[in-house]
Amino acid sequence: MTDSYYELVDSDDSRGEKFRATDMVRSTWSSHIQHAGPVSALLVRALERCERRDDTRLSRVVVDLLGPVPAEGDLWVTATLERGGKQIELVSATMLGQGPDGQPRPVARASGWRMHTLDTAALLSAPVPPMRPRVDGINRNLADNFDPNYVHSLEWLWLTKPLAPGPGESWIRPLVDLVQGEEMTALERLFAVADDANGIGSKIDITKYTFLNTDLAVHIHRQPAGDWVGIRAETMYGPDGVGTTVGTLFDDDGAVGVIQQSVLVRPRTPKA
Repeated sequence: MTDSYYELVDSDDSRGEKFRATDMVRSTWSSHIQHAGPVSALLVRALERCERRDDTRLSRVVVDLLGPVPAEGDLWVTATLERGGKQIELVSATMLGQGPDGQPRPVARASGWRMHTLDTAALLSAPVPPMRPRVDGINRNLADNFDPNYVHSLEWLWLTKPLAPGPGESWIRPLVDLVQGEEMTALERLFAVADDANGIGSKIDITKYTFLNTDLAVHIHRQPAGDWVGIRAETMYGPDGVGTTVGTLFDDDGAVGVIQQSVLVRPRTPKA
């Protein structure tokens, strides 16, 4: 198994930082496209590095998937400071991938509000029931069902049974780096798994339906700590093929943020 999701090929390419993906990014829906977790984390890496200030941090990130992100070929990532400010800044990042014609095109983008930090420890509050400890979790050995792909990059402990009533809960940690040779930041690690909320909260039989999310919006009220990310999530389904996943993100000390995702629900085509 490779030890990273991406390799940095050229940091000075004219289109932006140039990357190549490894097998660990491949989606469970199709081996030809990337899972949104690594894509989101790579965009967050760009947001964090864009005109970095040590006295600020990201408080909200929205990732939009503009189409299938190809698992093969070169990728380019750029970031821009959209709005500067003493206390509030807006940064954005774009990922280019090779389209059907072989030419680069936008495949994902992210925007992030970055806020000036100060000491408000006396106000610390997150009135959310904590996750149960990892010792209660079960490894369902998801990797046994797939060729090398994203699930092979994770240690995944389920606290709830799939499709059971109520929110789904899991502890997850990446076993590989985001970029080869780099240590992941706390937010890169969080976003490498946050997109899994859709699957954790699902109440749909995966053999009968697909349920792909097109985005994720994450608000972070506290910087996460440690290697593990806890996710408590539930998906609500409308009558017209559209759903929404809502969830809470945790570290060992409690809740660190919330997540929402738009979900496209479609019946699987019966095999002939």
